[in-house]
Formats: sequence, C-alpha cells, structure tokens
Amino acid sequence: MIRTVKPKNARAKRALEKKEAKLVENTKQALFIPGQTSNKALHDIIVDLSALKKPDMKRFNRKNDIKPFEDVSNLEFLSEKNDTSLMVLTTNSKKRRNNLTFIRTFGYKIYDMIELQVAENMKLFQDFKAQTFNVGLKPMFTFQGSAFDTHPVYKQIKSLFLDFFKGETTNLQDVAGLQHVISMTIQGDFQDGEPLPNVLFRVYKLKTYRSEQGGKKLPRVELQETGPRLDFKIGRVHTPTADMVKEAMKRPKQLEPKTKKNVERDDMGDQFGRVHLGKQDLGKLQTRKMKGLKSKFDQVGDEEDYLNDRESELNVTEDSGDDSYGEDFTTATDIQVDEPAKKKQRSN
Repeated sequence: MIRTVKPKNARAKRALEKKEAKLVENTKQALFIPGQTSNKALHDIIVDLSALKKPDMKRFNRKNDIKPFEDVSNLEFLSEKNDTSLMVLTTNSKKRRNNLTFIRTFGYKIYDMIELQVAENMKLFQDFKAQTFNVGLKPMFTFQGSAFDTHPVYKQIKSLFLDFFKGETTNLQDVAGLQHVISMTIQGDFQDGEPLPNVLFRVYKLKTYRSEQGGKKLPRVELQETGPRLDFKIGRVHTPTADMVKEAMKRPKQLEPKTKKNVERDDMGDQFGRVHLGKQDLGKLQTRKMKGLKSKFDQVGDEEDYLNDRESELNVTEDSGDDSYGEDFTTATDIQVDEPAKKKQRSN
C-alpha cells in the first residue's frame, strides 16, 4: 500500500482531496495494463477499447509482470497510485490465448475479476474503414439473451460493461449525442452443466435518413458497424464477498430521496396529492364586497324600535272596533263603470 503522508504544499493537498470519498463520485477512470506475455493483437485491442473509453482512461506502454488470480497486491497498488477503479490486463499463453482480464476495485481493493478470451475472427476499427463517432459521448447498450438477467456469470458481465462504458452520470439528455450503440449477445442457448457460450461484442454507429412518413421529426435510423468486433470466451471468474457487496452498494443518507407526505404516484407515473382541511368558520367566509354590507351601515337597534311601534299601532286599531277605512277610501261597488258601446253591424 502507498504510505500516507501529510501534504507539504497546496498542490499536494488538492491532489489528496480529489482522492477522498465524495457523496457523488467522479467518473470512473480505466487503466489498461499490458501483461508480461502481451502481444501485438492484444495491443491493438486495448487501443480500440481505450478509444471507446476516452477521455476517462490511462494506458501503459511498458509490460508488467502481474498475475491477477495469484497475487492482487500489484493491482491494488496501481489502482491507488493512478486513482482508477477499472482495469484491463492483457496476457497471452498457450492455455489462454489473447486473454483480457477485466477488473473492478472498491476502495482500492479488488472487487471482482473476469477473464474474457478473444477469438481469432476479431476485427478492429481499421478493418471497417467507416466513419466513427465523436470522443466522450455516452453509448447506448443492448443485451440480447435472457441469461443476462438470470445467470450469475452473465449478470456480472453485464454489470461490468455497463460500469466500464457508461461514462459520466448526468440528467441532461441530448438526442444529438446518441451516436453509437454497444451490443452484447449470447451466442446460442445452453443448459445447466454445459460450457457457457461466447459473448459477442459489437459497436454500431447510428445513421439517420429522411423518411417519407416522419420527415425530419421522425427519421429512419440505420446501424452501421464500426468496430471493434470481438467474440469473448469466458474464462476464470472472481466474485466479491457478501460483505464487500453490501458495503459497495451502500448509499449515503444525504442522497436518499426525501419522502413527501400525502403525495403518491400511480402505476402510470401520475402524481396525486392529498390536502387536509380544518373546520371551516363560515363567519370568516369571504362574500361579495358591497358597500351596504359593511358593518358601519348596520341598523339593528333602529329596526327593532320601528317594528315595536308598528305592532303597538296595530293593536290600537283592533281594540277600537271601527271597520271604516276613512273618507278617502273607495270600494269596488262605488266605482261606476259605463257599459261598452255596441258594435255597428255591417250592412251588405
């Protein structure tokens, strides 16, 4: 392990702060290491794979005598020294031809490893002579085969390649940045106890053409293979322990989403909220703003006096017993009504 020392200047202090644990980790860096028995074919393969990983990669030129399944101390040292959590080691032997060992680390400790041997029918970028995509773009992935979701070895391969090529984690989406697809396919079916079939690694570039139906808004999409084309044969596998998996999958409490009370989502993703209302006071209910309804115009006392006076007058008239209504009052019998004039008959 690297000996930890106190920084002597501000530059060294900033370098150590970058290596410290963060709530949101930086983009994972990849380190490509040629082994002691590496050859020209393996060198060309890691050059093409590193081009897919750019700019988050480092590549060694000198060969290193490292045996990952026997001694992991050298790998852990290089991981901490170069601040990388992804590594690819190239080796070649009579038993394991053109072997690539993909390695992941957690806390500068080996998390998992898997050996993938490249078949002889490989093709690189230069063999296709096609226009490639821009550097630093996030690829799209396709995994063809149900074993990628059920079999533990293929699940590990899927997780490793997603972690290796996913790039920077961001919420921004731009359709113009979707320029290439990485496809991984399981070659054939298999039963329990049978040798695991190969994994086909392909890279395609998206090409859009104007369609008759959709026009520019809905173009016709075609895939053009750009390479590298690699057929992987699965070799030795090293899986992480249960304690390391639990520690690696742990999420900080600061990043956990806060639960909102009385807010729910249905199966379609629509958001619903529940509002709780207290007892409503109708006396404070807002009514129409009229001048006559203001409190300063209330005449509650005068109305009561007026009603009392009217009741006393009515009582006096009832006691007097006089049914006359006054001299000026006339009834319907006093009105003389003239008879209507007769209509003259029309003579023929």
